[in-house]
Amino acid sequence: MLSPPAGLRIHFALDSIDLRRGFDGLSAQVQQLLREDLFSGHLFLFRDKRGDLIKPLRWDGQGMCLFAKRLEHGRFIWPTLMRDGTVAPAAAQLAMMLDYAC
Repeated sequence: MLSPPAGLRIHFALDSIDLRRGFDGLSAQVQQLLREDLFSGHLFLFRDKRGDLIKPLRWDGQGMCLFAKRLEHGRFIWPTLMRDGTVAPAAAQLAMMLDYAC
């Protein structure tokens, strides 16, 4: 199990993404859709259309890390866009999304 480092910034792709994409496709989404620096060390979360699969992507300083988590039952509840353009997931919701095994 991996735990996020303190102060980790998390960016959500609010629209569903075709998660058949791998490193290159999701990296392009970070740069084009989210307009963020891919090598910032931030965590980028992508969700599929059904909502039962997420793929976190992160540069760890040595290479790009891509994980996947698929729920057997239920769906991930994705945060909604706030007034200022940011998202604010509940702490328990975020912990569940980041509690991925490798």
